[in-house]
Amino acid sequence: MTESAPSTAQGGESPTERLDRLLHAAAAPWLGNLSPISLSLAWADWAWHLGVSPGRQMALAARAAQLGIDTWRFAAGLDGEHPVGAADDDPRFRDPAWTQWPFSVWREGFRNAETFWREASRLPGMTAHHADLTAFFARQWLGMLTPANFLPTNPVVLRDAIASGGAHLAKGARHWLEDVTGVRWPGTDEPAHFEVGRDVAVTPGQVVWRNRLIELIRYDAATPRVHPEPLLVIPSWIMKYYILDLSPHNSMVRWLVGQGHTVYMLSWRNPEAADRDLSMDDYLRLGVFDALRAVGRIEGTATPVHAMGYCLGGTLLAIAVAALARRERPVGTDDLPPLATMTLLAAQTDFAEPGELGLFIDESQIRLLDDIMKEQGYLSGEQMAGSFQFLHSRELVWTRRMREYLMGEREQPSDLMAWNADHTRMPARMHHEYLVSLYLRNELATNRYRVDGRPVSLNDVTLPVFAVGTQRDHVSPWRSVYQLHRLTDAEVTFVLTTGGHNAGIVSEPGHPGRRYQIATRPAHGAWTDPQAWEAAAPVVDGSWWPAWQRWLAAHSSPPRRPRPVPAAMVLGPAPGTYVFVRHRH
Repeated sequence: MTESAPSTAQGGESPTERLDRLLHAAAAPWLGNLSPISLSLAWADWAWHLGVSPGRQMALAARAAQLGIDTWRFAAGLDGEHPVGAADDDPRFRDPAWTQWPFSVWREGFRNAETFWREASRLPGMTAHHADLTAFFARQWLGMLTPANFLPTNPVVLRDAIASGGAHLAKGARHWLEDVTGVRWPGTDEPAHFEVGRDVAVTPGQVVWRNRLIELIRYDAATPRVHPEPLLVIPSWIMKYYILDLSPHNSMVRWLVGQGHTVYMLSWRNPEAADRDLSMDDYLRLGVFDALRAVGRIEGTATPVHAMGYCLGGTLLAIAVAALARRERPVGTDDLPPLATMTLLAAQTDFAEPGELGLFIDESQIRLLDDIMKEQGYLSGEQMAGSFQFLHSRELVWTRRMREYLMGEREQPSDLMAWNADHTRMPARMHHEYLVSLYLRNELATNRYRVDGRPVSLNDVTLPVFAVGTQRDHVSPWRSVYQLHRLTDAEVTFVLTTGGHNAGIVSEPGHPGRRYQIATRPAHGAWTDPQAWEAAAPVVDGSWWPAWQRWLAAHSSPPRRPRPVPAAMVLGPAPGTYVFVRHRH
């Protein structure tokens, strides 16, 4: 494994160190759990470089004047290149009402402000991280100040307020009051609830293994004959597993067993303060290796296993496969069944370009998170939520609040929203280790990540690989996921699908508007950069699930009768008990 993380216990801490830690942890909630030092350094980097560059100041002033004149010409109807009434591809301004004066002028002025700050937020000489951070938060401020967010400057909201006689504004005010006070207004309809085991996570199965970190679920066969090679699914440890077993109509697990596959699923336990010292090695040993061993006891230790990992579960799976492929296997893994294939869904193995999520990960931010976790022993889902809201602020914050508070339209709950609100936690030591070793040092991609004290290399992997990236993924950008092609000479079938990090994966057959691209690079094939791959790979309408299932079947043996589970291994019905463990205040 990587070098040891700082001790998370409070012993050995000096009074002055404790003072600093308590101050940082107390201030964190008021700052969105973001390091003020990181943000201040980025701003100072920008301000100093601008302050010592009078030429750049003059150029930006001239650019601001030019854009101001463009806005004035647009308002006066003198700009033939941007006629009033032109369509807009931004969802905030897509309604035809935005083509009418004066709203079209406000929209044009906002667009010019975006153009100015795109250029002004990046200055020669700034570090890349500070430049990206400055540009990101400039977009955040503009997203907050857009004319679409305010009643007097949004024609859609004004039209709705007039048509409803102000009733929708009154309803929105009640929504705001409910959110502020936490008390529901009398007579308000209760939102739909999605209960685990009743509405979601309902695919029949049995818990067949349990340790302090995972429960292993084996789903009941849905066909009289199944492929002999089972599929072991490793979800991310920062999410409840039932993202892959939502409602019956969009459950990946239910669909797979209906195609003749035996499916095993890890259900991660939600860690408590006592689990603060669980490490990445523990997640590897108690998670992946213990689960593989349990699958071998049921299916036979000589039966190959298809392994699939989603998000960070895929990163952990890639580490496990690389460790098992090297000459010196990890201690205690000689009794594991062999692997047949590896599937990685929205999972990064090269963190050199982790996307916008990487903006929130640097030494100062990790220090702040360590200070938060040292007291409580873990990082909660609520403490992680701020960063993800920043990534999707336009959809998750401003557009949503505009519709709820100005138009009185509550967003209807869905199974995916219910899952997203079912927060999980991460133990302090493991969280520190994976941020440092993967995000900061990119050790897996550079063959420096250690398991049992020895480095692993993805170039040792020879299994056929199926990898999926999604077009609008802010957590695992598809071009970052694609970099797996550089790290292994194994055969890689790569899919790029529409949607985001979750919706692109939960993309069941029949889901309208879905399409994907797919291409296979043979083992030891030549490198193709992501742009060239995207230009050449054919586009297919529909869900990518059937293409993956055909790939799994092609790497499996002919179907046979399913193996029964030994009665002694059955610990209870799915969804098990760990999925119900939530935060206890």
